[in-house]
Amino acid sequence: MNQPCLVIMAAGMGSRFGGPKQTTPVDEYGHFLLHYSLFDAYRAGFRKVVFVVKEDTAEEFRESVGPAVAAAFDVRYAYQKLDTLPAGYAVPAGRTKPWGTAHAVLCAAPEIDGPFAVINSDDYYGIEAYRLLYDFLAVPRPERSYAMVGFRLRNTVTANGSVSRGVCTERNGMLESITERMHIEQRGADVAYTEDGEHFIDLPGDTTVSMNFWGFSPLYLRELERRFPAFLDENLPRNPLKCEYFVPSIVDAQLRAGTADVTMLHTNDAWHGVTYHDDLPDVVAALRALRDAGKYPDNIW
Repeated sequence: MNQPCLVIMAAGMGSRFGGPKQTTPVDEYGHFLLHYSLFDAYRAGFRKVVFVVKEDTAEEFRESVGPAVAAAFDVRYAYQKLDTLPAGYAVPAGRTKPWGTAHAVLCAAPEIDGPFAVINSDDYYGIEAYRLLYDFLAVPRPERSYAMVGFRLRNTVTANGSVSRGVCTERNGMLESITERMHIEQRGADVAYTEDGEHFIDLPGDTTVSMNFWGFSPLYLRELERRFPAFLDENLPRNPLKCEYFVPSIVDAQLRAGTADVTMLHTNDAWHGVTYHDDLPDVVAALRALRDAGKYPDNIW
């Protein structure tokens, strides 16, 4: 069995943040959240990483990540292009938005040769998440066996605006379903979501949510390719400029079809991210506290 690799989605546009979140420094040494993720991944055992980037920013991204990371990992690049579509499909006129996280993973498929983890480049997941997922992926399993690191919802929200999260239901340690809630707001120790912008439904703060930290076998890549034309047929007529193909949606479809099993791996670590520019000072302070506590050296790379 080939060793697990880490796929990092770094082609997003950061519209709510107002700039390139992936390359925003979060400490006085110029590190990005991505550098902390890579440090944690290396400590967990990952030695191969596939960055999914936009082709026109690839060289800048490569230079900014740094030669130290390239020395530690077998580094590969995949390009998320708008015109990477099945035969017979074309990019709608005026479309500039990437096709979503599932499309990003599909673009990375040629560089993946075994079990793999998927993360966002602009999220801090904590040390435990990488250890849990690497240990799962490093053991030979049936192809239908996936895993997801689940976070407590209260550990993943921001006081600076709404967020979207995949709300999970589980039974006996296995994921049963995942539902995307696109507008979740903090309510003290708990949260609430709305579908119409007016009526809010409360959720307990310890609800398990997905933060796009997944573990897959190559079966998932074949499912992405197989299901993509149907997604385009359904969504292009309705929302040609902004429809997105999401990683959790395909997992949920496989669960409903009975073609995958997803083991839940729980962490109590706090997520940190820069959904909004006002989140940046809190993230900087949180990482400083972790360094002061000895969780990271000052110069991680």
